[in-house]
Amino acid sequence: MSDSEFDIIQRYFTASKRLPRKDVIVSVGDDCAITEHRQNQRIAVTTDTMVENTHFLPNISAADLAYKAAATNLSDLAAMGAEPAWFSLALTLPKVDHQWLSEFSQSFFAVLDHYNVDLIGGDTTQGALHVITITAQGIVPKGKALCRHSARPGDWIYVSGSLGDSAGGLSLLLQGKGAAQNALNADQHYLIQRHLRPTPRVLLGFELAVSSLANAAIDISDGFIADLGHILQRSHCGAVIHLDKLPLSAPLRHEFGQQQAEQFALTGGEDYELCFTVSDLNRAKLERALTHIGVAYTCVGQIRSLGTHNKNRIYFQRYGKPVEAVNTAGFEHFR
Repeated sequence: MSDSEFDIIQRYFTASKRLPRKDVIVSVGDDCAITEHRQNQRIAVTTDTMVENTHFLPNISAADLAYKAAATNLSDLAAMGAEPAWFSLALTLPKVDHQWLSEFSQSFFAVLDHYNVDLIGGDTTQGALHVITITAQGIVPKGKALCRHSARPGDWIYVSGSLGDSAGGLSLLLQGKGAAQNALNADQHYLIQRHLRPTPRVLLGFELAVSSLANAAIDISDGFIADLGHILQRSHCGAVIHLDKLPLSAPLRHEFGQQQAEQFALTGGEDYELCFTVSDLNRAKLERALTHIGVAYTCVGQIRSLGTHNKNRIYFQRYGKPVEAVNTAGFEHFR
């Protein structure tokens, strides 16, 4: 690279506008970062890699890419009920582009500063494609983490926000709709923004964990049915899903129609909403506990026991009647 790794780090990745967290002892600039945490706290750790042409389109703006890379890792922490604390960033670049780096770092730190997260280390390298790898760490009280293996028969299945918007936005981008922003109608703009800038449900996840409201949780990155399937597999349970209860946004229905919107909601990935299960006992407490958060949530089904002869883990109903022909194949992202 024409600019040294250390110059790039110093110029673009020590740019937080706020004071560092008190639990960061040694940060960017040494061989390792050093952090501390208190007794009865646990550290949740997640690592995620995004590769150009596989996980994001090559024409995505640096600002949108930085936002999404940060938000997806925050969503993983939210699914565990963890309070975000520290990020490490490994960045592979085809070349040193100072305009791109400036836009990327400004957007990246805007997200981190909003959630009181410190960038404490990472790496920069040269390669054929843009590749972003983030290791995110968060803090969760001992015994409070939300896991995939803790769903129980009788639990009610909830999802936050609306489903399928990101898949709708990606579909529009692949049609070239985002090339001319002035040509977008309000619904198209909304859906594309939901794809490029998902909202990590950090406060919702933390509240579900510390209040012991949810038994199990996962963030919806691979598609609602696929991700619910991870909970069911780990918990050795089945489920019934009420298709008429799926939360579909008005823009998604307007742009794609009811049938396609429903398919996007079931199998379209990258919504980064939370799917969580709540016992019948805690169901009444849920509304009172989440009133101040301001996040919509919808009950879409119930966990069932998995009988020895059951071939399917998930059964579907519409207005109380069984539905057999449901396409649950995962949404094909661009390759």
